[in-house]
Amino acid sequence: VACNDLVSSGRDRKPNALVQVAVIDPHKQHLVTHACTEIVEANKDPLFLTGVTFPSEYPASPETLVKLTVYDAKDKSQESILCFTFLKVKKLENMMLFLLRQIVHNTFLPSLCLSPSVFKNPICKVYRFQTMDSKWMLVREQMEECTLSFSIPKQLLSLYIQEDMSRVQDLRDLGELSPHWDNLRKEVMTRYGGIISSYQETLAELDKITGRSFKPSCCKAQKSLEFIPINLHTQRMRVTCPRKTDAFYDIVTVGAPAAHFQGFKCGGLQRLLSRYEAEKKSFSTAYQCIYYSPEHTAKAQEVLSTVSLLQPLITSLADQLLQAAQEHSSTGLKDALKNLSDKVRKPPPNPPFHLNSPFVPLCCNTQSDWREQLCPLVTRLKECVMEVVEKAKKAMTFVLLQEAACSIPQGFLLQQRRDVVFSQALAALACGFVMRLYAGMQDKGFLRQLHLVGLIAQFESLLSTYSEEIGMLEDMEVGISDLQRVAFKITEAKTDDLSDLQPLVCGRRDHFTVEVPLPRPVFQTLPEEIKEGKPLRVFPVLFNVGINEQQTIAERFGDISLQERINQKNFEMLEAYYKSLSEKVPLECLPCFQTQTDIKELLETLGQNVVTKKRKNVEILWIAGTICRRLNGIRFTSCKSAKDRTSMSVTLEQCAILRDEHQLSKDFFIRALDCMRSRVNIYIYICICICLNLIRSHFRTFLGLLLKCTSNMPVVMPCAGQLMAAVLEE
Repeated sequence: VACNDLVSSGRDRKPNALVQVAVIDPHKQHLVTHACTEIVEANKDPLFLTGVTFPSEYPASPETLVKLTVYDAKDKSQESILCFTFLKVKKLENMMLFLLRQIVHNTFLPSLCLSPSVFKNPICKVYRFQTMDSKWMLVREQMEECTLSFSIPKQLLSLYIQEDMSRVQDLRDLGELSPHWDNLRKEVMTRYGGIISSYQETLAELDKITGRSFKPSCCKAQKSLEFIPINLHTQRMRVTCPRKTDAFYDIVTVGAPAAHFQGFKCGGLQRLLSRYEAEKKSFSTAYQCIYYSPEHTAKAQEVLSTVSLLQPLITSLADQLLQAAQEHSSTGLKDALKNLSDKVRKPPPNPPFHLNSPFVPLCCNTQSDWREQLCPLVTRLKECVMEVVEKAKKAMTFVLLQEAACSIPQGFLLQQRRDVVFSQALAALACGFVMRLYAGMQDKGFLRQLHLVGLIAQFESLLSTYSEEIGMLEDMEVGISDLQRVAFKITEAKTDDLSDLQPLVCGRRDHFTVEVPLPRPVFQTLPEEIKEGKPLRVFPVLFNVGINEQQTIAERFGDISLQERINQKNFEMLEAYYKSLSEKVPLECLPCFQTQTDIKELLETLGQNVVTKKRKNVEILWIAGTICRRLNGIRFTSCKSAKDRTSMSVTLEQCAILRDEHQLSKDFFIRALDCMRSRVNIYIYICICICLNLIRSHFRTFLGLLLKCTSNMPVVMPCAGQLMAAVLEE
């Protein structure tokens, strides 16, 4: 869209032009404001960088009237009409606006569609920017909500409840204890009961929520929503330019995973856990119990999980052995015996049985007595396994009872905080994994990397190391680290219904698996290793650089050692991932970029920046993000609420990509950045989504208010405030 020879109403002043598009449906005969361009300041021949598109579902016909109105925004709070015109859609067919619409629909929409079961409510913007060779590129941004914001936390809450109820039952099954330990057991069971009750109440509250797909920042300290990530959205930028095939760049934006409802008065998880471990040693003396480190208790929980699966597994294999004997199948007997031997060939010291002993004196003279001779031995095996399982279960349960007794009450409060933070982090990770999986479904190199090594998940944090944000960063560090306990598995969906395509979570706190169902035609194209259900690993890394004014205070008068330690530790993890990747996957499988800097060289530069004493060293984030994209990774950007700092970071990154990878003209860099930032205002997006989801009955009134916001940026906050007040009243 362009205008020529516009005349301003003021003398010696060029107009600040804005084009507003409205439509009249001939069947309804009323004017509806549709969209508008950005404001171009002080130009009588303005070239608008944003396009105005009509969605494919828009009920337009050749007779639909389109009203194009050119405004002069005098001081961005007052506007005067310079000119307007009515055109029929049929007449628009020969105009640039319609051509742009066709290009967008034919080129962008099919490849931008993500899984409708996970992503919804897309908000799209289209821009055109000039390249260095004076040609034009088309850029489409698509922002979507993610249904996993609520789905994953609700599933986790159910699993937490189930695990804690099982723990309570294990404590009951310990039988008679001394009065001292019996009293401690009752107290521990009471604590577990409190957690279970609290989680059940939270789950019931979440089940009442319908229509909403994300938690806005104004609800970050709401107890019923504390397990839900803040402002979880996906952002995809698709670029079409003359000299390069289409490319797209994905990023997930989310508020820093943190326990906002519980607050940060005493710090975050990292500090609280360190202090708790030190205090627990003294508690162990007071409660007359043995101190167990986190590694020991984790091992005890692992043993409990293993033995709970051991008995039904061996019973099933033993039954297969008897079935093969009944069928007189020598091959079946050998296979069943081998599978059984693999599971029990590492007996405990002084075992009550040895597998080879009862089975060696068999290989029978007649086939008729195979099953008859095997039955007593199989029965003996099952009894021995049951005895081993019971003893191991009680021993490990008592270990965990001692650990829990030393943890009252602080350990239980920390576990709840950790559950909250992990829930937010896992919802974001699952969202990013699904988005990356769908994007790389046709990339054989990516799929090979996925099942041989796994994916890097790079979390970029912009939190300061000052005041409450220190606690948020401490929470986030532990939450991201806990994602190492997560594996993904691709499964074939039962049907093509959206409900059957939702990711499912299973497991316990020490290990969770996220199953991602795919439609049968898509699933069949995957490598055999993935189709067979091989666990797919994700390697989470976190890099933090505070960038706001509070970070300035922290660097001059405070302590930034937390940030330095996080960056150093996660750099080492990223370096280890690259080493593993380079050993197992040919580097030719990785994506190609215009900037051909070697990944090893980028890692060296990142390592140097991590140890360099430099204020607000954003090079750390730039290089880490570049490495992540070069490694086929998943990108996340976070700040306190995923609004201002996050949107500034994302738009700057997008413009840098356009410059480095698509030859964006230097003269257009700042214009493109300003243009994206005027449109990619996360707060406005959130308000729009709130309108759509919470107050549909007042949709037209609030949409008009929001459109006024987008054309008059200085009045965004007052109008948004009015909107939020209306929402709260509603």
